[in-house]
Amino acid sequence: MIRVLLAEDMHMVRGALIALLNLEPDIEVVAEVSSGDKIVPAARQHRPDVCVIDIDLPILDGLTAASTIRETMPQVRTLMLTSLGRPGTLRRALAARVDGFLLKDAPPGELADAIRRVAAGERVVDSQLALAAWDRGECPLTDREVEVLRMAANGADAPDIATALSLSVGTVRNYLTTIMTKLNARNRVDAIRIADDAGWL
Repeated sequence: MIRVLLAEDMHMVRGALIALLNLEPDIEVVAEVSSGDKIVPAARQHRPDVCVIDIDLPILDGLTAASTIRETMPQVRTLMLTSLGRPGTLRRALAARVDGFLLKDAPPGELADAIRRVAAGERVVDSQLALAAWDRGECPLTDREVEVLRMAANGADAPDIATALSLSVGTVRNYLTTIMTKLNARNRVDAIRIADDAGWL
């Protein structure tokens, strides 16, 4: 049996996925969690073969949890689910060294197949998304620029960002100007939209 931990915050979706997977003769859902902070403790307790993780989870995002699993329990495989079919999201998932990446609107049989393949040591990536990521350019922003823009997207102003990152307000404003130039954005809000649509945040 392939032992699966399922992390999904929407109760109806989680219930449907569990019911679906438990119909498979070789797959057993041994644990379910609704927030990202519960993934690693549940994985330590239940020792699943595969963690099926929604990327967008409350408290702690799925990619951060998947990275921790990779570092602390390398024998546990990770398969990310997302409704956001954006190339940048796939790039972030691959950078976190997850074992699989599947869109939530994939046909039901694909999930069970992906779990089997990931458990067998393969890397599984949605083919359409892989092509889109291949065609799309790399994020032009540096890690620090992404960090600044992510904080701005969460509502922080330049003084808040400066304090949090131990920078001067002028340096933060320079970062924001550089970001807008690189993204060919009209203003900060437009830069956030462009980066978010590309999955870079």
